[in-house]
Amino acid sequence: MTTESLLHQKTQELLTAAGLDEKKKDKDFVSRLFQHLPVIQRLFGEIYAAHPEAENQFIKLIQSLIQSYQNREKGLRKRDEEKAKKDFWFLSNELAGMSLYVDRFAGDLKSMPETLPYLEELGVNFLHIMPIFESPEDESDGGYAVSDFRKVDERFGTLEDLISLRKKMHAKGMYLMLDIVLNHTSHHHEWAQKAKAGDKYYQDFFYTYDNRWIPNEFDEKMPDIFPESSPGNFTWNEEMGKWVMTVFHSYQWDLNYINPVVFREMLENILFYGNLGVDLLRIDAPAFIWKKTGTASQNLPEAHTLLRLIKQCVQVATPGMALLGEAIVAPKEIMKYFGTDDFLAQECDFAYNATQMALQWDMLATGETKIMLNAQHEILQKPYGTSWITYTRCHDDIGLGYDDYMIAQAGKDPYQHRKFMKEYYSYSGEQWMSPARGALFSSNLKTGDARISGTLASLCGLEKAIIERNENSIAQSIQKILMMQAHSIFLGGLPMLFYGDEIGYTNDYSFQTDPGKSYDNRWMHRPVIDWEKVSKVEVEGSIENRVFTGVKKLLKIRKQKSLFSDSSNISWMSPHNIHVAGFIRRLGNERVYCLFNFSDKVANLTWYAFREQAEDAQKLINLWDREEFEIGQDHEHLSLEPYGFMILEPK
Repeated sequence: MTTESLLHQKTQELLTAAGLDEKKKDKDFVSRLFQHLPVIQRLFGEIYAAHPEAENQFIKLIQSLIQSYQNREKGLRKRDEEKAKKDFWFLSNELAGMSLYVDRFAGDLKSMPETLPYLEELGVNFLHIMPIFESPEDESDGGYAVSDFRKVDERFGTLEDLISLRKKMHAKGMYLMLDIVLNHTSHHHEWAQKAKAGDKYYQDFFYTYDNRWIPNEFDEKMPDIFPESSPGNFTWNEEMGKWVMTVFHSYQWDLNYINPVVFREMLENILFYGNLGVDLLRIDAPAFIWKKTGTASQNLPEAHTLLRLIKQCVQVATPGMALLGEAIVAPKEIMKYFGTDDFLAQECDFAYNATQMALQWDMLATGETKIMLNAQHEILQKPYGTSWITYTRCHDDIGLGYDDYMIAQAGKDPYQHRKFMKEYYSYSGEQWMSPARGALFSSNLKTGDARISGTLASLCGLEKAIIERNENSIAQSIQKILMMQAHSIFLGGLPMLFYGDEIGYTNDYSFQTDPGKSYDNRWMHRPVIDWEKVSKVEVEGSIENRVFTGVKKLLKIRKQKSLFSDSSNISWMSPHNIHVAGFIRRLGNERVYCLFNFSDKVANLTWYAFREQAEDAQKLINLWDREEFEIGQDHEHLSLEPYGFMILEPK
């Protein structure tokens, strides 16, 4: 690699050739570039120094950063400056998100602006629009098999429609989140098509092999991601006459990041998204982007190096865009995606709090909090300046991604406990007393592992209650829904609702008759929104109204108090009652107690739970219903109704 002085000189030449004014209008960019350049060179060298194309590709990388900056709209540069003035803009308690499929929510991108007033009424100002870039309809994996990273699929509209929507959102003070799939492309992508045609240059963009020797070495350690629908990690391609790595589905070809050209090309796509005006870029499946024989090819150190390199480049060219690493892995591994050692809080700005999400469902099924509390010593290690996406549901399945030792420390057998969980949430399970209506996804007969599909409402019992026309059960299911949402909304991080959950959508089974979806039961919790049903939010007492107004109220409470910003200011209360999860949010002298009863019975909490927190106030007020409590005066205990919750502020 080039020495530092020569690199500085070469970069200066590139800036001059690009006509940038480093003393006036472009001085902030030039300053960022030279500030980050030594680290960018170091990280690039850690991966690619020995590659024959390293020198050439690194210079092209710098050119990409310069070009991306030049392509950035003035309005986006101004937005960058405004964000930079804030202390981590994305940690704010005023942000509230929703994840949705454009076609299933609004029809297309042109129609999306019509839905913005509805989202504003709810309190949502941060939209995660699920994959909209070109992918084959019957081989799309929900849009994660991309055939063109820069072309909006005609089913959703055009790139111009997307930019128009973004501008309208930004004008309303809203934020946009999109996905990029780094791990793989569709086999219909131009690169894959050229590889199939025999072009060796593009075959090196993927993991391709003439025989099974190396694929067999990989398969010895690599697990099956979708053992039911897509077993194995390699697919024979007749056109190319080679085996190609396809970790997810046979139609998704894994990109080979050992090749620096692949990294640079994909970095340019990332910066392209930044210049579309994306505020948060969700990097899909980053745990898989580096492969090595003799390993599971997940969470490898090189994957983290690449993510850190991406972060450095984004900070230079599109600094207003934050990064989310979609790593649904064990708690210890998730923490690494925020960065470690010299790069603490310098890798991904966000990660999904998938462990806590799964533990919520564990508490709902068992009515106990022990296992959840056993995980907190790891979850609370998240560094300041980074944040969680907190959620009860998303487009994906629910994996039971917490460690066996957490279950064992609670006095339970891990295998039997996971078996109970699967049966509780699966309609075909043996827990016939369970009100939940879900289904098992991606069952692995070898290991017994499986994940869970189903909407928030159906898993909380609303589907069963409606079928049985049981008003008491309907009311209790709605209470469960609101408790689960409250737990996520106040926990810390950016709360992300999943569309349909805000009005209590139950499972949609129509996917079973669609050949492009029938193999994937996750489509049961990805409904097509019926706007006549949505209009029922205006009907007092309807299910839609009760859920919508409840969620709206929760988001409003969160936005009113800055201590709900993610300032790494959460601590868990001592478990005085096994059924009650309680945590405290603090900021300066302010504090709020958040309590959740995961039991179907009244749960009493001793007043000592507050006194041991050095509580000097004599009165608490519940921000949810404004009820006031005199500590130790009215009753010996604080009582929470079945599936009840309280957001208590000292007075």
